[in-house]
Formats: sequence, C-alpha cells, structure tokens
Amino acid sequence: MSYEPPSPPGSLPTEIVNTLNESEPRQLRDVATYAEALAEYKEREARLEESADQDEVEERPDDLPDDVPAKATITIKEINDNRYYYWQWREGDSVTSKYKAPVNPDE
Repeated sequence: MSYEPPSPPGSLPTEIVNTLNESEPRQLRDVATYAEALAEYKEREARLEESADQDEVEERPDDLPDDVPAKATITIKEINDNRYYYWQWREGDSVTSKYKAPVNPDE
C-alpha cells in the first residue's frame, strides 16, 4: 500500500509550493495555523471596511474636528480626579481617542 503526498492547489505560486515541500512537519503546522489566522484577519478587515463604507454618516456635528471621523462618539475619562470629554472611535481592532474638553462640574 503506497501513500501519495497531497497535490497543491493550482492557485499557489511555485515558490511557495517548493518552500512548503522542503519544510519539516512542525513548520508546516505552524504555517497552517498562521495562514488560517491571517485569512480570518484579512476577511474581518474587509468586512469592517465594507461595513464602514455602508455606515457613512451624512451629517457631521458642528463641533467635530476635521481629523475625527463622523462615526466617533463622546466619552468621559477621569484622570487624576478630573473628568474630560474625549472623541472616541474604532480603527480596526483598536480604539482611538482625541481630547475634546473638560467636563463642566455643573452638568
């Protein structure tokens, strides 16, 4: 009984196939794990970008700075017992903030 190696997909470049064929089993498992995670990341990024394009807000608040996206929301942060307003929005997997103003204690 003979066992034949798998055939690579025709879409893979020859240099990648050759590198994989020369790799040890542990490296191949690491490549498979990385490739799967990278594919999921790129698919998620594409979905987020598509979603952001569809969710574009037509009106910008009057006090929204030019370098803050229209999808930003206002949040309050407390620093050294002082409260401040910040614009906050998501960029990919991270949240970005930009200072707006101090919170008026009478509010």
